[in-house]
Amino acid sequence: MTDALTIAIDAMSGDEGPGVVVEGAEMSRVRHPEAKFVFVGDQSRIEPLLAAHTDLQSVSQVEHAPNIVAMDEKPARALKNRRGTSMWESINCVREGRAQAIVSAGNTGALMAMARYQLKTIPGVDRPAIAGIWPTIRGESIVLDVGANVGSTDRQLVTFAIMGEACARFLFGLERPSVGLLNIGIEDLKGTENVKGAAQTLVEADLPIRFHGFVEGNDIGAGTVDVVVTDGFTGNVALKTAEGTARQISHYLESAIRRSFLARIGYLLAHGAFRTLRSKMDPRHMNGGVFLGLNELVIKSHGGTDALGFASALDVAIDMATAKLPRKIEEDIRHIYGDDISVIDEIANGSNGQEKEAAVS
Repeated sequence: MTDALTIAIDAMSGDEGPGVVVEGAEMSRVRHPEAKFVFVGDQSRIEPLLAAHTDLQSVSQVEHAPNIVAMDEKPARALKNRRGTSMWESINCVREGRAQAIVSAGNTGALMAMARYQLKTIPGVDRPAIAGIWPTIRGESIVLDVGANVGSTDRQLVTFAIMGEACARFLFGLERPSVGLLNIGIEDLKGTENVKGAAQTLVEADLPIRFHGFVEGNDIGAGTVDVVVTDGFTGNVALKTAEGTARQISHYLESAIRRSFLARIGYLLAHGAFRTLRSKMDPRHMNGGVFLGLNELVIKSHGGTDALGFASALDVAIDMATAKLPRKIEEDIRHIYGDDISVIDEIANGSNGQEKEAAVS
């Protein structure tokens, strides 16, 4: 299966198990007929599901891994008990070159710990970040970090900006994407020392980045910049808030439509517009965060998503694998900092505060 684009799938992780995973792969295969899949997990549960999808079965193989990483398991414990888990073995498919990306709906902290252990980080990157594609009024933006690191130093935020800019350039086809730092205001004096330090570096350093400056929470949905950079704690809160707000608005609309006969008539007349609105607000269409900064591609799906959401995560994996995104990011970092690895690592590893790795999910 090395002659085509292959995606390894952690089939056992997440809230719904292999049923949703197989259905999602079938949806993604229709959009990407060139892709092949390795389903990693309990063979006795996966193979009967694949048998009901003969076309998908013809481009898939199953690798037996009977053990599952629990959603509430601590990353250190999961790493210690990694052998035979569907998460570990699916990452191993990428490490051995049998797949070009891995998609998992499992425990975020465990996935990050195992991925860093097996795949390592790109030189100059000491902390990977989860980047999400965010729908905006202008189109789409990249937001990172949305859950990999609870706190980030100023230099790590600068590295996130470099990675996010590269991601937006290749995914959106932009020559010079704009980058903003999420803050509580746009004034220079506002924000934490880490955020202000990152802004100073981005302004003063000779980096080929179109730095917009500070942006606020309302700028994310407005699409003020192409890339929004923040730490994983703030980014994850923003992500969950946006998803919850979308569901809340959808609930309000459905309640309003059912309230009267005239409202139902109005809905029928504007059915196309409502359908478009529902699609744009559906977080499943934007499911799939990429762990930027690793040597290979790891995509994190929401644990509670359905088949449509998991298919979206697979689509992200296929698009980024096709673009060879990790190599593009590595090229950018080397272009900016040169080939002296010690200099790159010194820049990336500089710290002015206590670092904490996330167990945000």
